[in-house]
Amino acid sequence: MNTLRPILTRALNAVPLTHDEASALVACDLDELLPVAQRIRTRFFSDRIGLCAIINAKAGACSEDCAFCAQAARHATGVKPHALLSSARLAAALRKAAALPAGCIGIVTSGRDAVQGPERTRLLRALREGGPGMPGMLSVSLGHLDDEILQALQAAGVRRIHHNLETSRRFFPQICTTHTYDDRLATVRRAQAHGFEVCCGGIFGLGETWDDRIDLAFELRTLGIRSVPLNFLAPIAGTPLQHAAPLAPRDALRIIALFRCILPDTDLKIAGGRETVLRETQALIFHAGASSIMIGTYLTTAGRAVEQDLQLLADLGLTVARAHGAHTAPATPAA
Repeated sequence: MNTLRPILTRALNAVPLTHDEASALVACDLDELLPVAQRIRTRFFSDRIGLCAIINAKAGACSEDCAFCAQAARHATGVKPHALLSSARLAAALRKAAALPAGCIGIVTSGRDAVQGPERTRLLRALREGGPGMPGMLSVSLGHLDDEILQALQAAGVRRIHHNLETSRRFFPQICTTHTYDDRLATVRRAQAHGFEVCCGGIFGLGETWDDRIDLAFELRTLGIRSVPLNFLAPIAGTPLQHAAPLAPRDALRIIALFRCILPDTDLKIAGGRETVLRETQALIFHAGASSIMIGTYLTTAGRAVEQDLQLLADLGLTVARAHGAHTAPATPAA
């Protein structure tokens, strides 16, 4: 621990770690790393945990070949495709979601260019009708976005764009061949240029190395991302990764702690795969540095009952952050 203390002290004080310093934490005893990650979270986020929820607005029939995804048209996963919900159904779903104790509500659609023509008009109408008066932040995850749709989304009240990088540049071609890492980076940067907050993270357990995980964290740091969702692969029958060995819970916790040390004051949101991979260790995600969780159902898999997650937070003495959406704004660090 003594040889790692300078590194952990730098992380605690929000001094940017080098790649070599982050790599050293991979070998750190997890029982020593978690308390440090928890102290970093507590320093920057106090006891406040952000919650977010999503609406599956358009499912399946995606043209892309992401190896982990149940919604790719070429994967026989049994997902029943449906077109974009009607404006009335979308607006109703937004109003229903607004009743949840979530600071951010996201509309998610499948597909690379998910909303075109009439569907774009339908989505924007729903945002205008269902978005006003929402107590939290309105977000969308629509795949590739051009300047025109970004301007329209902003006018409709959207404040955040979600668009994951998924993994490192080096490993990305192993999980997707129908678009490039630079395509994803371009969408993130375009959204930032239009003034949106961007929620951008990845998924782990795809066969990537620890170096790939660290590279992703450093890419997100370079981009200045303030909200980072961390997903864990729950292998889905019919996908190329259906036989992948699930991450061990302790590896998932180390990933969270590693990202917390690299991104000390960034909101880390634990999303897909939480229940499957972490199982009975879920409560430890906050000790590992998580500052947000996704609640309710995911896109093609069920989550836990919202009441269970609220009880978990209460049992741990944590409170729900509502002041600034799901991105729990960092508290002023103690000296």
